Amino acid sequence: MDLRKLKKLIDLVQESGISELEVTEGEERVRIVKNAAAPQATTYMLGTPAATHQAPVAAPVAMAPAAVVAEEEGHVVTAPMVGTFYRTGSPDTPPFVEIGQTVKEGDTLCIIEAMKLMNEIESDASGVIKAILVESGQPVEFGQPMFLID
Repeated sequence: MDLRKLKKLIDLVQESGISELEVTEGEERVRIVKNAAAPQATTYMLGTPAATHQAPVAAPVAMAPAAVVAEEEGHVVTAPMVGTFYRTGSPDTPPFVEIGQTVKEGDTLCIIEAMKLMNEIESDASGVIKAILVESGQPVEFGQPMFLID
């Protein structure tokens, strides 16, 4: 995972108010956890499932204003509820959206299953899908970033 992508994930965790984010890409796994005892500290875990190591790192010293960061990264679509994130309507259908795809406000982005109910989550902005921040089948928390739209 490249350093720019890692920095964006760290910024998303800091801005969103979530306490933990875990992303897996192939053999690499990144877990970002905000420490409740020290709100400025963030813990990063990098590595493969076989060899995971932990390296605490302090949060960046200078933070840009939220408006500037949001402008640079695009619009963040967050989870409106707690549940399980699905990119498709059923196992045999294609994902609702892919990275690079243009979406309009109101287009379905994903489904969140909560209490055995399938809730279609619609885009609240128009633009191009810049990033999908959650893997299909993974749990999401209220307010967790799911998509970046530019």
